[in-house]
Amino acid sequence: MRRGKKYKGVMEKIEKNKLYSLEEAIKIVKENKIANFDESVEVHVKTNIDPKKGDQQLRGSVVFPHGTGKTKRIAVITTTKAKEAKEAKADVVAGIELIEDIKKGKIDFDILVATPEMMPKLASIAKILGPKGLMPNPKTDTVTDKIKEAVEMLKKGKMSFKNDNTGNVHQVIGKASFSEAQLKENFDSLIEALEKAKQEAVKGKLIAKAVLCSTMGPGLQVK
Repeated sequence: MRRGKKYKGVMEKIEKNKLYSLEEAIKIVKENKIANFDESVEVHVKTNIDPKKGDQQLRGSVVFPHGTGKTKRIAVITTTKAKEAKEAKADVVAGIELIEDIKKGKIDFDILVATPEMMPKLASIAKILGPKGLMPNPKTDTVTDKIKEAVEMLKKGKMSFKNDNTGNVHQVIGKASFSEAQLKENFDSLIEALEKAKQEAVKGKLIAKAVLCSTMGPGLQVK
C-alpha cells in the first residue's frame, strides 16, 4: 500500500516496537492527525482468547463517559413499549412492520433494540441482521423490557463490542478533537469493560496488546 507524505512524516516520529504510555500515545495521535476532517480515534485490542471456542467469546457493552462523537440512530421494535421508546427519543419506533422493511433492505438505523416478545419474530431476518452486527442480544442489553433506560444509555454513548474471528476487538473511542482527558477516560472505560466481559474459560491475561490510532494514521502500541 502506498502512503502519503503526511503519513510517512508521522511514521518518522514514532519509534517502532516502542510501548507508549497512554498519555504519550494520545498526545501523538492528536498532534499528528493526517486528514482534513475530524478523524476518529480507534483502539485495536489483541486478546488471548481462542475465538473458535464458544466459552471464550468476548462480548459486552461499554458506556463511554464522553460518547464517541458519532450520533447513532436507534430503532426499537416492540408491541408493548412504544410509548417508552418515544419518550426516550428513539429514532425509529415500530412493531412487526419493521421486519418487512428490513426484508426489503430498508435499514435506516445503527442499533436495534427489541423487547423480549419480538425476538422469535426476528428469527426470520437473523441472517440479514447478524452479519451487520444489528441482531439484538441480551448480553449487550439490546433485548430488554427496560426500553427507556436502554435507549437513554445508548444515546449517552453506550456501545456494544465483540471479538472478530481472529480474537481481536476494534472500537472507536472518540474524535481527534476530543481533549486528552476525554480520550483517556473513554480508553480506560473500554479496557475495564473488556476485562469485565472476560469469560471464566479464558485463563491468564486477557489483553495481549492494545494499539491506538486515528482513522488515517499509524498505530501506537500502548502499555
